[in-house]
Amino acid sequence: MTQCTICPRECDLKEGQTGACGARHAAGDKVVPVVPGILSAIHLDPIEKKPLNHFYPGTTALSLGSFGCNLFCKGCQNHEISRASAKDTSGFRMSPAQIVAQAKAYDCPTIAYTYNEPIIWAEFVEETALAAHEAHLNNVMVTAGYVHEKSREKLFAHIDAANVDLKGFTEDFYQSWTGAHLQPVLDTLEYLNSIPGFCLEITTLLIPGMNDRSSELEAEFAWITEHLGPDIPLHLSAFHPDYKATNIPCTPIETLLNANRLAKAAGLHYVYLGNVRIASDTICPACHQTLIKRMGYMTQIVGLKDGKCSQCNHDIYGKWNRP
Repeated sequence: MTQCTICPRECDLKEGQTGACGARHAAGDKVVPVVPGILSAIHLDPIEKKPLNHFYPGTTALSLGSFGCNLFCKGCQNHEISRASAKDTSGFRMSPAQIVAQAKAYDCPTIAYTYNEPIIWAEFVEETALAAHEAHLNNVMVTAGYVHEKSREKLFAHIDAANVDLKGFTEDFYQSWTGAHLQPVLDTLEYLNSIPGFCLEITTLLIPGMNDRSSELEAEFAWITEHLGPDIPLHLSAFHPDYKATNIPCTPIETLLNANRLAKAAGLHYVYLGNVRIASDTICPACHQTLIKRMGYMTQIVGLKDGKCSQCNHDIYGKWNRP
């Protein structure tokens, strides 16, 4: 038996056996990708679609996806690829050098590892991210943060920013909705926040009747403020029925507005509402001047200069001037 230490599941695998994620298997004395470097998608996306609102706003990311996931979210909106086994798919391959060349050709300053869980194709992410840095490009990751402590340092060594899905804030919810545990995600958040210069943002999808109780939200927002700091941007997104959760309705706008009020009351400075057509402007927490106007993925920088509020000179969390 060989144990996988990419994520906290620590799958013990017999020779040739595939792990719970569907993307890694035992080969000799190692656990490696079933099909190294296989991709399901490559697209040009606004960086705000990740969502990352404080990392070079208005720029484009060359976004890559693969197959499989180490979580089993009942309402997964990418289940066609997240629940697919890498060995049974018809994806395509590109080398890290080809990906970097394509990003350069489209004038993308950033490569994003997204769509499905990037940590389960860690080797390819690590190799591509290194090549991107050598070519003076940025790397961002969209992840559920369910990462083993033994793998964090190497995996994030060349990642500049991440949006981490904090699915909810109770162990019961994590087990019932994702088949995983809460604490490793909190550990990943604290780890990423400790990396000098790293840009961290968080998304919580509000699912009616599942993780949207005010008491649970207040506990989450208080934890973020205390353990990560009030400047970490938080995205509160509306749920839409999908996959195994088609019986759950869309998130009412009132739920999002209530969560927004609770997050602000907890002291969080930057709170954004997602999957709804409501402006989510960036506001200076010191003088309340509008810094960036937003509608959907459209951005207009109106009060920000060199990472500071143009009115009161307050430092604004994030990376702003494109390199």
